[in-house]
Amino acid sequence: MTELILIRHGQTELNRGPFFQGQIDVPLNATGLAQAERLAGRLAGEGLELIACSDLLRTRQTAAPVSQRLALDPILEAALREQHFGAFEGLSFDECIARHPEAFAAWQRHTAGFAVPGGESVSRFHERVIGAIRALATRHRGRRVAVVTHGGVLDMVWRTAYGLPLSGPRDCPTPNTGINRIRVEGDALQVLAWGDDAHLADLPAAQAPAPAADIAERLQAPIAPASPSAR
Repeated sequence: MTELILIRHGQTELNRGPFFQGQIDVPLNATGLAQAERLAGRLAGEGLELIACSDLLRTRQTAAPVSQRLALDPILEAALREQHFGAFEGLSFDECIARHPEAFAAWQRHTAGFAVPGGESVSRFHERVIGAIRALATRHRGRRVAVVTHGGVLDMVWRTAYGLPLSGPRDCPTPNTGINRIRVEGDALQVLAWGDDAHLADLPAAQAPAPAADIAERLQAPIAPASPSAR
């Protein structure tokens, strides 16, 4: 039996509007960086022995204040990445409708076997994510492990724990830097607590959605790579 603390990354610019973020390597915005600092304070007393995270920049930046405070080098796991949305990545919903109307209509049906051109179906995504979570729990059985990942990954865990179908829209809460606790025993996943973002209570409200043009301009700016240790 292993208990994992699953955490969604902090806010990015693409979180501020109806955009497909997927595996684009975008950084946290100012709100997301503040959320990550609050998360570090919240987890300081958890007795964590290990931090694992997706290898995308937004999860590494979220994990950084925690790892620095606890002197733990995060283990980077590509299998914990967000779902790959192929041709939709970086586009707003309106842009997808204009450029890929048939694919967007198919995506809106939320069938588990559908994959955006160049992307990953929910079925394949689920297989990747749950395999990674179970493997992580097995490798580190008995240790206290924080896992910094993505909203779609949390959705796959939620559906698996409650025996929900993979088809259909997401209906579980996934606040940025929210804390979600699960127990893994064999193949079984059990939710212990979910969507806890009490550490953000006195922060200013998350930034309102930005215009698509503003977000597109920010995406074109160079991103300085983070360099947490990996092993």
